[in-house]
Amino acid sequence: MARALAEARVEAIYSYAGRTAAPVAQPIPVRTGGFGGAEGLARWLAAEGITRVIDATHPFAAGMSANAVAACKALGLPLVALERPAWTPVPGDRWTRVPDLPAAVAALPDRPARVFLAIGRQHLDAFADKPQHRYLLRLVDPPQGLLLPDATVIVARGPFDEAGDTALLREHAITQVVAKNAGGTGAVAKVHAARALGLPVVMVDRPAIPPRPVAATVQAVMDWLHHADLGV
Repeated sequence: MARALAEARVEAIYSYAGRTAAPVAQPIPVRTGGFGGAEGLARWLAAEGITRVIDATHPFAAGMSANAVAACKALGLPLVALERPAWTPVPGDRWTRVPDLPAAVAALPDRPARVFLAIGRQHLDAFADKPQHRYLLRLVDPPQGLLLPDATVIVARGPFDEAGDTALLREHAITQVVAKNAGGTGAVAKVHAARALGLPVVMVDRPAIPPRPVAATVQAVMDWLHHADLGV
């Protein structure tokens, strides 16, 4: 998205939450950190003279997305969400769909298992309630301190491919996969690998977000930018 804005010479600013130590460089100006809720975001948007808002956050960043909807409504600003389509199961998948992370913890078996926990680092502590499992964690940044009683950590940044993830699951003798339904292509390799190996997947559904216009592609957002004044 940032590359398309830069190439079109659209004046824009990219906002990072600040959770990643070394975020990917962007071709447009960047700010980092929170805003202080919907009211703080509205103040920042007004102070910066922002006239359009593109919500390109992770599908599970429900708080930020809700704040964007509220702030833009308060200011009367056009908003569109760039949201990659969710993954859907196909023949050969062994999914257990759950509404949230506590339900994902509950869905794991009571008997000891070897679990690939592909959910990021923010909510790993919930899985301490199932300490009998051996967990494989893949994180963007090295962890600070012990995350789970029995865990192996791999520090890596996607996108990943099916061959690599299949080899990874085999190497660690994984028997269960837990994933958030992020959608897109950058992280789907683990889903394909689980299918290839016949492994069960606990798939966490996306959280509910207030209604807002949604675009599935960067080009659709660029088209929207040209028609935002018309409320399209």
